[in-house]
Amino acid sequence: MTMTALAEDRRDQFKKDVADLKLKADGGAGGDSKARIAGLALMIVGAVAAFVLYFASLTLDDLRNIASYQILATALLAVTVIGAALYLAGSIARVLRLWLLRQSYEAQEQSELIASALRSR
Repeated sequence: MTMTALAEDRRDQFKKDVADLKLKADGGAGGDSKARIAGLALMIVGAVAAFVLYFASLTLDDLRNIASYQILATALLAVTVIGAALYLAGSIARVLRLWLLRQSYEAQEQSELIASALRSR
């Protein structure tokens, strides 16, 4: 077999293993997808609720009521930021898992190249 054929075989095996890992992750092995979905939901809910509070505060005249709406809007901003952090953490974990798998395959390929070079001596 030539080196390009071996590289194609390894590439196909890598794609197959990545597809297998995706199925396992969707089955509940990792909470990354759940964290991304929860983060996306928190971002949407926090932003929409903050805008609703803004429009509701436009009709108020009493400064105490407006101040309480501002506090609630700030809390909703915190919910939005927490949602963004959850979404980002889930996305980074997914990318790092793929990177680690790729590193593993590259290390395996390097060790096979070294072993074949030592055998040919």
